[in-house]
Amino acid sequence: MVEHTDRTPNAAEWDERYGETDRVWSGEPNGALVTETGDLDPGRALDVGCGEGADAVWLARRGWQVTALDVSGVAISRAQSHARDAGVDVTWVHAGLVEAGLPAGTFDLVSAQYAALRTSEQAVAEHTLIDLVAPGGTLLVVHHDVDPEHLHDGGFDPAQYALPSDIAAVLDAGWQIEVDERRERSVSGGGGARHRHDLVLRARRR
Repeated sequence: MVEHTDRTPNAAEWDERYGETDRVWSGEPNGALVTETGDLDPGRALDVGCGEGADAVWLARRGWQVTALDVSGVAISRAQSHARDAGVDVTWVHAGLVEAGLPAGTFDLVSAQYAALRTSEQAVAEHTLIDLVAPGGTLLVVHHDVDPEHLHDGGFDPAQYALPSDIAAVLDAGWQIEVDERRERSVSGGGGARHRHDLVLRARRR
């Protein structure tokens, strides 16, 4: 099932990027997701910026009820195909995080793996992300540790987007930060493979 909402301004750019090659990412679940959620009891999960669907499929195979969103229709189409091949059900949402209008407090796991969430003075994206986590639920935010003086892949300017430190800054006493660290990563192929370190934030809503 795919739920459609208004496309965000950068959706066409992401469609173009995905359209340049048959596959952008490695096709494997992100390492931090596997490490940080392997011991969690399955429940309702949200995969933010799901790309070609590797994380969503991995979670669904482990019994999670998965909702996955992305601004790119090309990515969503590929993710659907991946899920069909894997024999799992996922609810796909073609939208950006803020525009999706998902109900607050819904998900036992909210995972944002390298998601391009635009930051703002009001920290709208940051608050939208954390508000989606249910009481007792887990928030997992992972991003590349990038040099702020240089553009990221595809012209991505890290100063314009919410990083794990920005998310951590809006967590209040209702949260317990369980992991907040820089760690090595090893990816054999796909976009982002050249990056050697990640910033990982895992927090639990009390």
